[in-house]
Amino acid sequence: MKEGIHPKYRACVISCACGNQFDVFSNTDKTGVGICSKCHPFYTGKQKLVDTEGRVDAFNRRYARKQA
Repeated sequence: MKEGIHPKYRACVISCACGNQFDVFSNTDKTGVGICSKCHPFYTGKQKLVDTEGRVDAFNRRYARKQA
């Protein structure tokens, strides 16, 4: 690598909107994110599948195969 052309690689503090903070290495001193693995619904198990207006049921009724 050439000397003097690469940015400094230093410790960086990442802070989430929920208040969670963790340390990584980056070119910046600190940065923020809107959502992290501590508060993301997929990782916390609070994710919901929403069937809007029964669309899945309507699809199944419309395209269901006739049982012989």
